[in-house]
Amino acid sequence: MNGETNLQALLATLHPVLRDGEYVYVLWPHGRPLEPGIQAAVREAEGLTVVLPRATADSLGLPYDFVAAWITLEVHSELEAVGLTAAVGKALTDARISCNVLAGFHHDHLLVPVADAPRALEVLHEVSAASRDQPRPELVLRNETAADRDKILALTAEAFAISPVTGLPVEGEPIEVEVLRQLFECAEYLPEFSVVAVLDEEIVGHVISTRGWVGDYGLLGLGPIGVTPRLQRHGIGSALMNETIARANAAGEGGIALLGSPEYYPRFGFVPAASFGVLPPEDSWGEHFQLLPLALWPGGVHGTFRYAAPLAG
Repeated sequence: MNGETNLQALLATLHPVLRDGEYVYVLWPHGRPLEPGIQAAVREAEGLTVVLPRATADSLGLPYDFVAAWITLEVHSELEAVGLTAAVGKALTDARISCNVLAGFHHDHLLVPVADAPRALEVLHEVSAASRDQPRPELVLRNETAADRDKILALTAEAFAISPVTGLPVEGEPIEVEVLRQLFECAEYLPEFSVVAVLDEEIVGHVISTRGWVGDYGLLGLGPIGVTPRLQRHGIGSALMNETIARANAAGEGGIALLGSPEYYPRFGFVPAASFGVLPPEDSWGEHFQLLPLALWPGGVHGTFRYAAPLAG
């Protein structure tokens, strides 16, 4: 299940829930078998820290100093979401409430001094209410223009500074930048399928689709798609994908092909292209080469996909 990443959406839907009981941090005795009741644990060089209900620690004779109330933020945040704990921590700090944060797979959890729990809940509800009252900047999707291209190329360089293939920093200019320069000038360029995302008058994303073929049948070849790094995982890439799909259907296109993550693109309806008889230009691409058959997909299209010239080199 995918979590929310947009900070304002996270704060607006924040639902803090106070667990029953009191909790303590304990340094677990070295070599002692773990007992039931441990709620969280952190392994450090100095030893194992565990969080226990206070009653459990007392029954085991384990010493502690800090006695906390446990507040769960019942909003499903993505682990890569940016700013949630910072915003919550600042609000509690401004209220002079100390806070220890535990990040779980589904939720974030706050341990605050027991005496401060009622006020902490008030502060968190105030943060959520204030966020709901804030207007969200509108994301505008429009055709790219020649005047946008320097900004698009700079954005692409930032977006691909870490290789999507290796996960390592790229030395020099990412190859996607030069490919995009050539796509803007090639015969297969389709101006209505070069789309920018604009937020507060700043270009924050771009996607391009150019003409490709299987035999004599024309398809769209999507890519590259890039989003400025500080706003990745905020829904901009999804908005660009959905806009491309809507434009392609409106234009009577039969399908869209792309090379990309088999974990990400199926959410838009993409499937391994080979399942429709459309083969990748390179066999090694396997299931990473995907196809979205659109409303006018004719069926019976078989063969190897050919990208626009700059992508085929």
